[in-house]
Amino acid sequence: QVQLVESGGGLVQAGGSLRLSCAASGSIFSIRTMGWYRQAPGKQRELVATITSALITNYTDSVKGRFTISRDNAKNTEYLQMNSLKPEDTAVYYCYANLWPSVAARPYDYWGQGTQVTVSS
Repeated sequence: QVQLVESGGGLVQAGGSLRLSCAASGSIFSIRTMGWYRQAPGKQRELVATITSALITNYTDSVKGRFTISRDNAKNTEYLQMNSLKPEDTAVYYCYANLWPSVAARPYDYWGQGTQVTVSS
């Protein structure tokens, strides 16, 4: 059973930093794109950042220069370093991975359970 497990959310003051982690576990053949999405109350889920297996990154404009996505392929883990946090970054953050389970014929999308990030002003 493949699953993504997140950690690292919490409460921080504006201007502070948090680091989110997401570990993929189970029998995995390969992991392609990984990423982070977030959903604020009353809003749709939005893309925050993605990183490919070749370490090519992409960010939504509102986090460029403040957030950094990275991954450790040996550990099947991705990270989101969030600096200079703002109250508008408050949301539930979900990790995402397009990965190929060992027993499957093709890759599938997987999601973490979500972790709350709250930035106080």
